[in-house]
Amino acid sequence: MKNIQSYVQDNKQRFIDELIELLKIPSISADSAYKNDTIKTADAVAKSLTEAGCDVVEICETDGYPIIYAHKIIDKNLPTVLVYGHYDVQPPDPLNLWTSPPFEPVIKETKLHPEGAIFARGACDDKGQMYMHVKALEYMTKHGELPCNVKFMIEGEEEVGSVNLGKFVKQNQEKLANDVILISDTGMIAKDVPSITTGLRGLSYVEVEVTGPNRDLHSGLYGGAVANPINVLTKMIASLHDENNHITIPGFYDNVEELSQDERAQMAKAPFNLDKYKEALDIEAVYGEKGYTTNERNSIRPTLDVNGIWGGYIGEGAKTVIASKAYAKISMRLVPNQDWENITQLFKTRFENIAPKGVTVKVTPHHGGQGYVTPIDSIGYQAASKAYEETFGKTPIPQRSGGSIPIVSLFEQELKSKTILMGFGLDSDAIHSPNEHFGIWNYLKGIETIPYFYKHFTALS
Repeated sequence: MKNIQSYVQDNKQRFIDELIELLKIPSISADSAYKNDTIKTADAVAKSLTEAGCDVVEICETDGYPIIYAHKIIDKNLPTVLVYGHYDVQPPDPLNLWTSPPFEPVIKETKLHPEGAIFARGACDDKGQMYMHVKALEYMTKHGELPCNVKFMIEGEEEVGSVNLGKFVKQNQEKLANDVILISDTGMIAKDVPSITTGLRGLSYVEVEVTGPNRDLHSGLYGGAVANPINVLTKMIASLHDENNHITIPGFYDNVEELSQDERAQMAKAPFNLDKYKEALDIEAVYGEKGYTTNERNSIRPTLDVNGIWGGYIGEGAKTVIASKAYAKISMRLVPNQDWENITQLFKTRFENIAPKGVTVKVTPHHGGQGYVTPIDSIGYQAASKAYEETFGKTPIPQRSGGSIPIVSLFEQELKSKTILMGFGLDSDAIHSPNEHFGIWNYLKGIETIPYFYKHFTALS
């Protein structure tokens, strides 16, 4: 692996240019208007895997967007690493908050990235991080340094719940058989503080609809006499938290994993500056469940958040109207032992029960998934730790993430293997937000580090 650093530097501009071309394609899986672009992205990923050295590359059709499967098997007696990633991206809205068009990638210097960062939707989540693995494979195959077998499974529906991936995994267990699963769809604490994600929160995502009168009404003629669905919806949502920001849904906390004081003390050792955290977000104070620190609230505690709310007139000027309907999209991040389907049902029951007379309520579940914790004494974790030590010069810190990758628990259930989460993004990369970006240094560092995982995993196995 001695040549990897020089190889990355020699090919730096090409690696950047190739990623930029991939980022130009608006593969928004949530919006059917971008169907052709999303399929075009799948084709581009398949082509890149062929060029990187895979012997077999398949575009596997599903009821939704295709899954790219590829492999390079050098010896069936050697271990096999399965790389998972996704080529679909979040919608870029609100567009007016982007400083440059979301699908016209540009490189800009920032305080954290003086060497530049690529600004585009999908730069970090997950095209940039997925593509690190493609380029890492390219290096290993060109230099004869691939020490074990590798398989790729890259999907196009992660941002909408991975519904078809679950079916694909169950139907292709032999094809996907592996010794460890490697994913880069998470982050690290800081550029100089590498970390490995050891836990993910689960997810329950629902949409609610509150209906009042059978049509929009004049707010002067009917105001105060008829239930206003928007007023009612906001009150119902507000009632889902108490004065301590504790979620009020009966049974919600029944299976929540409570970490010991010792475990919480270990978590607290991770570098964190509250003042810098607030400064980065331009807020005066943090907010959350009483009795827990900021890093505990966003990783080991469950949450309930409104992701979108609408109804009535929102155009320019004024229109005095009581809307017939109001809507909201709500996500609940869950911790290990909370079953997402059970939580979805608890939410539905609660939300329907607190609706006042004069309105009707409809709760539509969208998608979800279980939380996940990976042990730090596994061979996969040890290999990842050694890989970071080689390129960062320090031991990475194990860290639980507040994010969700719902299919990780499915992988363990169906494929019987552990997942290692080697992320190279930063919290400041604005994933899912306007001005998403990925530092060029981080991108190249990922390409440099990943081959060492293969080296150490093969040796330890």
